Amino acid sequence: MPRAYVGAIDQGTTSTRFVLYAASNARDPSSYARVASHQLEHAQVHRAPGWCEHDPEEIARHVVTCVEETLKKAGVSAREVSAIGITNQRETTVAWDRRSGTPATRAQVWLDARTRELCERITDEECGGDRMKFAETCGLPVSTYFSAVKMRWMLENEPKVKALAESGDLCFGTVESWIVYKLTGGREHITDVSNASRTMLMRLDDLRWDAATCAAFGVPESALPEIKSCAERFGEIDGDVFEGLGGIQITGCIGDQQSATLGQRCDVGEAKNTYGTGCFMLLNTGASAVHSKHGLLTTLAWQLGGRDSKPTYALEGSIAIGGAVVHWLRDNLGLISKVSDVESLASTVEDAAGVSFVPAFTGLFAPRWREDARGVIVGLTQYVNKGHIARAALDAIAFQSRDVLEAMRQDMAESTEHELSVLKADGGASANNLLMQIQADCVGLKVLRPGDVETTARGAAYAAAIGVGLMTERDVFQRKSTTDDGSQEFIPTSSAEAREANYARWNDAVERTLNMEKSAL
Repeated sequence: MPRAYVGAIDQGTTSTRFVLYAASNARDPSSYARVASHQLEHAQVHRAPGWCEHDPEEIARHVVTCVEETLKKAGVSAREVSAIGITNQRETTVAWDRRSGTPATRAQVWLDARTRELCERITDEECGGDRMKFAETCGLPVSTYFSAVKMRWMLENEPKVKALAESGDLCFGTVESWIVYKLTGGREHITDVSNASRTMLMRLDDLRWDAATCAAFGVPESALPEIKSCAERFGEIDGDVFEGLGGIQITGCIGDQQSATLGQRCDVGEAKNTYGTGCFMLLNTGASAVHSKHGLLTTLAWQLGGRDSKPTYALEGSIAIGGAVVHWLRDNLGLISKVSDVESLASTVEDAAGVSFVPAFTGLFAPRWREDARGVIVGLTQYVNKGHIARAALDAIAFQSRDVLEAMRQDMAESTEHELSVLKADGGASANNLLMQIQADCVGLKVLRPGDVETTARGAAYAAAIGVGLMTERDVFQRKSTTDDGSQEFIPTSSAEAREANYARWNDAVERTLNMEKSAL
């Protein structure tokens, strides 16, 4: 059987890359092997404290360059590529002129916090003080993260955006929408259900824009893209604009965290945790849109194979400080010289010797949502050395993840018949074997790390393969595989009593972080 080439554009917060996969058996997801890739970083623009912007044109140029360079490295022509998928930093918002295709302003990045006061105003004026008012419709609270608030800010503060809205020539979109628009020469203004679910403007029940929510945020529906599934035909690269790439079909679009979940092949009842600067955990809840009562977000995981296909939902919890705590040990305390040294240092001791480290440097995210929290290290004695501190830092990543998992377990128990069965790990910090074992012992679940921990691009490739008809959603989740993917399992070794005692000590330490915002100034 001839190899099938499928590509993935992975457009992230700090860089853009293109990964080309070759599948020896297009219906077997484990046979998709990386052939070549190319990556470029883009500028982070900080015009004011709390602001973070990207140049949409720079991102578009980098996308094209990465595709071109990857194909050159692989010695593969555009004609040989069956399809490409796009995965992207979610919530980051772009506004552009429908006629000229030029950005009206810089992209407002997902972590940009300039809308904090606007969120407070919207909560008071539109929600009667309840930031969760829209959650029943969209699964999300009023927050600086989500795209609707960013759109509202642009309409109020960017004259070009306001003028385009008044003339009917405004296009809003998240990054995948912008990329598709540019690659197709302006022919397509689309988004997919996973990214649309992060705007606050899409209904979770019928996956359509909600007129009442759009009106509440002052966002004209005419400026919003058409919502499609994550795997279908979105258009093809315009050869007149991008010579040498013309005709490549775009058949997958999916937000980065959902893409990693798909790349991990998380079935119903399975969760993945991406260990990066922070941690993002998603739990596949299947056909049920579980509305969390325990501090999590309800989101659309994916819809694969057209708008008539069955959608899959997820619960999501985010952790602000994951791998960043290791950077803090290196940069602020000088305990290690490089990030990878933390594993060997922490391995010099059997445990943290009673030390608990809660790295609430900017507050606590899911499921506690305490902006007033600040970091603490407690339980110090003269016996404690730097190895114990390093071990406590790894414990902190695992315990924060357990906090989210406990919330997921409670929501699942109250809403579905499914039980959490496994935690799948990916992202850079998942390469730390000690951390993965600590995580398994902490949550009492098997932790599964794939051979390829860069699962975000892989998920986009799977979506593209489904969209072009190379395989089906059922193929992705087929348990039997013809190819060994190099996965490694970490099995819990601690007793239930020890696990719960350690978690109780962690919770006691967390209580000490609360109401410390003013004292930390």
